[in-house]
Amino acid sequence: MLELFTIFGKGGIVLFCFQGACTQLVLSTAAVNEAIKNILIQGSSTNSHAHKNLSVQVKQDNEFELVFAVAVQKMLQLSYLDKLLDDIHLEFRDRYKNELRDGTLWLHGCDFDSDFKEVLARIENQHRVQKGAPRAMKQFTESKKFEKTATANKAMFEQDKSVASTAARLATSVFNSVSGNEKPSPPVAKSEIEIARENMKKRMSSGKKSKKATENGTKAPKKKGKEARQWEMGGKSTEGIDFSTPSVNGDEDHKTCWGEEGVQLKGSMAGDLSGFEGHDSDNEDEVSNPTNESETSGGGGMFSFLKNINLTTQQTVTSEHLIPVLDKLKEHLTSKNVATEISEQLCNSLESNLVGKTYSTFTGLNTTARNALSESLTKILSPKRRVNVLRDVMDAKQKGRPYVITFCGVNGVGKSTNLAKVCFWLLENGYRVLVVGGDTFRAGAVEQLRTHVSRLSVLYPNEQVQLYERGYGKDPAGLAFEAIKYAKERRYDVVLVDTAGRMQDNEPLMRALSKLVALNKPDLTLFVGEALVGNEAVDQLVKFNQSLVDNSVAADAGTKSVIDGILLTKFDCIDDKVGAAISMTYITGQPIVFVGTGQQYPDLKSLNVKSVVSALLR
Repeated sequence: MLELFTIFGKGGIVLFCFQGACTQLVLSTAAVNEAIKNILIQGSSTNSHAHKNLSVQVKQDNEFELVFAVAVQKMLQLSYLDKLLDDIHLEFRDRYKNELRDGTLWLHGCDFDSDFKEVLARIENQHRVQKGAPRAMKQFTESKKFEKTATANKAMFEQDKSVASTAARLATSVFNSVSGNEKPSPPVAKSEIEIARENMKKRMSSGKKSKKATENGTKAPKKKGKEARQWEMGGKSTEGIDFSTPSVNGDEDHKTCWGEEGVQLKGSMAGDLSGFEGHDSDNEDEVSNPTNESETSGGGGMFSFLKNINLTTQQTVTSEHLIPVLDKLKEHLTSKNVATEISEQLCNSLESNLVGKTYSTFTGLNTTARNALSESLTKILSPKRRVNVLRDVMDAKQKGRPYVITFCGVNGVGKSTNLAKVCFWLLENGYRVLVVGGDTFRAGAVEQLRTHVSRLSVLYPNEQVQLYERGYGKDPAGLAFEAIKYAKERRYDVVLVDTAGRMQDNEPLMRALSKLVALNKPDLTLFVGEALVGNEAVDQLVKFNQSLVDNSVAADAGTKSVIDGILLTKFDCIDDKVGAAISMTYITGQPIVFVGTGQQYPDLKSLNVKSVVSALLR
């Protein structure tokens, strides 16, 4: 049963409102307002929104700038809401089409009660009949698997057809040659199979020749084996590789080999981080310019397939017009490492924004499609809240406590290396940093952090940076708790907690991470992920976030810990395949706080949204 159904313009004028079993009118209107904010203003790709115990579903009419919204109880799960919205949409358009074009409907209103109740009663009756009837088994021809199979079979049929025609031509030529009626035929291009056979014959003949040459007495040249590499300062002595003594692995070694190089880096990262400009920003004009030659001529470009649509002046775009566009767009986004599920949702959002709009020429559709996609991507990469680490550290310092950042993620993504980059950036801005060796499992993890801290201590002496570690095998949650207490006593401004890498499906390790976060309540929990992954990024982030939510509630009733931000590593290795940024931000709604762009300490940037969007559209 419906709670509320309303029709209004995008300007805010309500044309029709139906109150069904609306026991809480204030709650229903609040749910509709939240849906407007989430779907229309913030540009969410979904057409539904949940608010407390209500669910709101929205349908837009882009031609007349109308919005149809229905609110129902979340527990009801009514399956006919889509059909109700579609039928009401068509009924309202057909009845008030002329008034909407003239603009008189906005002044005089409408009387749509009887029509609405009639459509609602018809759909509810159909739903009851379908619900009571025995459920028919879905035919295989109606499934997506059949569509894929049919497409593959069609391609195989075309290939078999070409092979059969080639065989028929060969048989005809053989028959003519045997019967003596051979006629000159035009030269036929060799197939790939024939070329492969010829190449195989050549290789076989060359092998036989070399064998004959060996039999005649001339020996084939002996293949040279791999020579052992001679390393610098090599030899059997182990003195050069023994780093167990502090005189070799201590501060003295870093002062000699790191001091001069470090002085050049010092002072290079003061202030806010700059945006990463590595993705061929010279081509940005090509992407953003709708009148580029690649579009108007017969050239390529991502949107060149729009030329197949035959649009004339003032033609309304329908779903049929957009089918080839969206299929190509899905392919393009997937090739840029955007997760498959998210690329589908982006295409659905683009379709709902374009269907019903009119364009004067073909160029208008091309430009609008590009702008709509660019706007959607920009909204996704510009989350609801922005994390300003320097400002938050200053606020925590004024309150007399350290600002705590926890780094988590799967194995081998670069947590410790990027923690050192963040540490260098904070030191550059005048803050005292305590690094916590919370990875008490991986061999060499503590030594890796000790090396970073020793190198940074050369640039920033007087205990500006210090490592807090207790070796291996300790409880990371307790170790982090002690480190935070130690930082507060010694007046450190920031605590950076390193954690062990773990796969998202390893439940014991995920519970241990949740315990660390729930016990210490860090100000910022960063998920460190690679920019090289596609669908895997979604799986990793969803399971990490869900594990933190579930286990933190169990550990400390009434509180929920979630991923607060994302650090993308290896961002300089992906060229224009920047889809992981879209996938991760879309799933959590959390911002990408840092971007790792190299292996040096200053190789830490912020995300340049404009550069990422242009790379995705390229």
